[in-house]
This record gives sequence, structure tokens and C-alpha cells, in this order.
Amino acid sequence: MKQAPPDARNAPVAAVSAAGPNARPLIRLLRMARPMQARLALAVCAGALATGCAVALLATSGFLLARASQHPNVIAITVAVVAVRAFSIGRGVFRYGERLGTHDVALRILGDVRAAIYRRLERLTPAGLLAFRSGDVLTRFVADVDATQDLFIRGIAPPLTAALVGAGAVTACLLILVPAGGVLALGLMAGAIAVPVISAVADRRARRRTSPARGHFGAILANLLAGSADVNAFGAQRAGLDRISAADRSLTALMRRSAMVSGLATGLGSITAGLTLWGVLILGVAAVGSGALTRVPLAVLTLTALASFEAVSALPGAALQLGQAHTSAQRLSAVLEAPEPVGEPEVPLPRPEPPVLVTLRGASVRYRPEGPPALDGFDLELGPGRRVAVVGPTGAGKSTVVAVLLRFCELSAGTVTMGGSDLGRYAGDDVRSVIGGITQDPHIFDGTVAANLRLAKPDASNEELTEAADRARLRTWIQALPDGLETRVGARGAGISGGERQRLALARALLADPAVLILDEPTANLDPETRQGLMTDLLSISAGRATLLITHDFESLDQVDEIVVLDRGRTVERGTHQDLKRSAGLYRRLCGVGDAAASQG
Repeated sequence: MKQAPPDARNAPVAAVSAAGPNARPLIRLLRMARPMQARLALAVCAGALATGCAVALLATSGFLLARASQHPNVIAITVAVVAVRAFSIGRGVFRYGERLGTHDVALRILGDVRAAIYRRLERLTPAGLLAFRSGDVLTRFVADVDATQDLFIRGIAPPLTAALVGAGAVTACLLILVPAGGVLALGLMAGAIAVPVISAVADRRARRRTSPARGHFGAILANLLAGSADVNAFGAQRAGLDRISAADRSLTALMRRSAMVSGLATGLGSITAGLTLWGVLILGVAAVGSGALTRVPLAVLTLTALASFEAVSALPGAALQLGQAHTSAQRLSAVLEAPEPVGEPEVPLPRPEPPVLVTLRGASVRYRPEGPPALDGFDLELGPGRRVAVVGPTGAGKSTVVAVLLRFCELSAGTVTMGGSDLGRYAGDDVRSVIGGITQDPHIFDGTVAANLRLAKPDASNEELTEAADRARLRTWIQALPDGLETRVGARGAGISGGERQRLALARALLADPAVLILDEPTANLDPETRQGLMTDLLSISAGRATLLITHDFESLDQVDEIVVLDRGRTVERGTHQDLKRSAGLYRRLCGVGDAAASQG
């Protein structure tokens, strides 16, 4: 599948991060709107015209009613009648244009932000995501990204609209009666600045805690759903429900507080508008009593003041939403700024064509500078047709070897090469297209058999899928399924057996056709009979291909070329199955434990 150039694919990430680590998160989002400045400007103009039409409509209506009460000639009010109709139509048309423009910009930028987050998660996976819980990552990807749209829908057009329309309304009132215009200016400033600031301060604590609380709730829920089988098996439903209920109560309390503050903001806005209107009305009536003003200008003055508060009525709520958007943007920035566990080369080497030789010399890995080595001075050579097994007790460093080969972590010392060149000089995607296989816990998606297989090769034909399935000994099983390749397998492969899940993952790996095949605990969690049959098939399929086998199953290791025994990150033994069995070392003891476990199973 053809991919966009790296610079184009990472443009959203670069745009979001361009402001540097100390810049405000919302400013970074505004930087992404630069290419859409014209759209935003049109949306602001449309919003100002819509609100301006609303103010002008009420003011013109007041003029029309007051003037009509004087029983003038029809021609004298014809212009006002036409204006009322024009402003009525214009209000709806311009409001639609403003909504269309702001939502268009917001949705476009949301798409860019989601692409940026996804690209970053792709670069961070798997080691870089240890600081985030899976449910919380999902909340950031969905809810927090959605919350940032308020910056463009409520944070740009409404304030600018309020400034333009408010200035116009105050100017019109000043032309009619200067003191009344001054009172209106003070009232609009209070409604546009003081009320939103008071609301934002009152909601500060809840705002800062709502998004993290939502992420905590999502993490607990995702964890509970993922482990629902074990929860039910051990009768821990009550404890699980208590945890999710406590998280829900906490989130509900925070949202209730925000709702109360929103109600407070609405009330303060209404009080401000009412007091301002009373002030304008009192000054206007006094002016009429003194003869400085007539009834018709008084009606226009009063209704203009009343209508002008439509421009600022949305600002307190916008301030609250922008506060939530700011918190969400901070949470997104935490993902975008998370350090990459593995760096990508600026100018990657071209992907080598098979056959390739992969070697590790003195490879050492420390996950923390002060921590013990997960891998210490490890040597390995994987050439075409060579099959090597790495064994050892839990925590010996076997999975770290896989992580190094797949470029999921960097070496602290030593070298790893592919085709004679340092592995770090290749793009990570290219490395994983040459070196691939079955991970320790292969994920089966909630889709069809065909969709799970095409994860490795999206454009694969049904014939290619069938061929890969046949090599993994799945053809008979697929033919017996109700819908063949189009049969759904359930979430995490819940609708199929453990052996079928492993063979499906193997078929997916074979479809990708890597030059170096990694089999990381391919028989884990299987019964002895299934385990032995699958292991025999795996070794048969891998013939002629460079293969690295990570396993606790020792029954078929007599078919590999070399066995490397790891303990605490160091190589303590290496040789063939027969040679190591004759020694009195760790391998022999591990074989005894493995044989005992197999006989008990």
C-alpha cells in the first residue's frame, strides 16, 4: 500500500509541536488553523453579520412600531418594513454560514489532531505507552480530542463577533443618547469579561479534574471489560462494580459542579443584561421628559440595548468550555511530547532485499539508567535457513531480544545489524517488514478471518489468504466455518479456540512473508497435544527461513540449529539440544521443569 511521504504524514505532529514544550496547548492548536485562516475569517464575518442582523431587527422593529403609533404615511415606514424582512432572512442565512464555517474548520483540525495522536501512538508503541493506561489513552484519543473543537466553535468566532457587534451597538446608542451609550458599554464589558472570568474561576477546580477523572473512569471500565471472564470466574463482580461506581460518582460530582457554575454564569449574565437595560431605560425616559429625546428614538435605544446582549450571552458558557478544552489539550500534549523509546533516522537506508543476515554483538539493554540490565552482552546470528531458540526462566531477557530486533527499544551498548548495516539506520516500518512473526500475545481483532489476515497485507487476494491459511494448517478449519473467510471471530478471538488463534496469527505472519521469522511463545496457554502439534508445524513451516524461537516448550528443540540459554540478561549456555541436555547446567534443569509441567498438564 502506497504511503504518504514521511514529512506529509508527520505534518500534524510537527504543527502541534511547533510551539515548543513550554507553549500553551491551545496556541498549538491555533497554529494548525493557519492554512484555514480565510475560512475562519469568513465564519467570523458571518457570525458578526448574523448577530448584527438580530440587533438591527429588534431595533428596526422598535422604530417601526413606535413610528406606526404616530399614524404616518405608509411610504414613511416602507423602508423599515423592508429592512425588517431583510434582517429576518439575513439572520438565518448568516447564522448558517457561521455554523458551517466554524464546524468545517473544527472538524478538519480534529481530523489532523487525531492523525497526529495516532502517529505519535504508533511511534510510542509499545515501550513508550507504559506511562499511560489503555482506557485513558482511548479517552484522550476520543473525548479529549472532541473537547478541543470548542476552541474553534466557541473560542474564536463568538468573542470577535461580540466585539464587532457590541462596538456597533454602543456606537448607535451613543449617537442617540451619550449617557445611555456609556451605560450600555459598561454593561457589555461586564457581560463579556467579568461574568466569563468569574465563571472560569469558579469552575477551575472541577475543570482541571474532569478530564483526568473521565480518563480514570475509561481506564477502569476498559480494564474491567477486558478481564470480565476472570472477574466472573473468581466472583469479583461486586468489587469491580464498586470500583467503577466510585469512579462514576466522582465524575458525576465534577460534572454537576460544572453544571452549577454554568447555571451561575447564565444567571449573572441575565442580571447584568437586566441592570444595563434598566439603566438605559431610565436615562432614556429622563431624556424624553426633558425634551432631549422623542418616543421613536427611545424605542430604538431601548431595544438596541436589549438585543445587543445576544452578542455576549454565549461568552460565559464559552469560557467554561474553553477551560475544558485547555485541560484536554494539555492531556493531548502529554501524549505528543512523550519521549520516543526509539528514534527514527533522518535519512533511512533503503529496505534490504532478502536474504538478509541479522546479527547482535555484545547487545545490552537497560530500561532505566540506574536499573539492572535486561540484556547484557548478548550475541546472536540469524542467517537464511538458520533456526535459533532462546530459552530461560521468566525475566531472563527473552522478550527484550525480540524488542531489540523489532526496533521497539534501543541498545544501551553493543551493536545490532541487518544486511551489514546498523539496524538503527533503517526506518522502523522497514525493519518490521523484514523481521516479523508472532508476538507473545497476538491480538485477534473483532472482525472476520479475512480481515484479521489482511492486517499483514491489505491488498491480499482470497487466493493468497487461502494459501497462507493452508501453510498454517487452517484450510480445513476455514472450510468448515459457516461463512468461510468471512466468518467473524469475536472480540480478541473469543469465538475460536486458543490453537486456532495461534494458527491464525501464524497465517497472518506468513502472509507478511518476513525474511526473519520471530516466534515469541507461540504455544503459550495451549494444551500439551495442541502445543506439540503446533510446534511441529511451526518448525516445518520455517524451514529455509531465518527463525528465532522464544519458548518454554523444550519438546521440539532438537530440530533447531542452536539453543541460547539466558539468565538475568546474560548468556549462560549455548549449543544443541543434545549437548545441553548432557550438561548439568540451567538448560537441563529447565527441561526437567518443563517436562514435569507438561506431564501434569
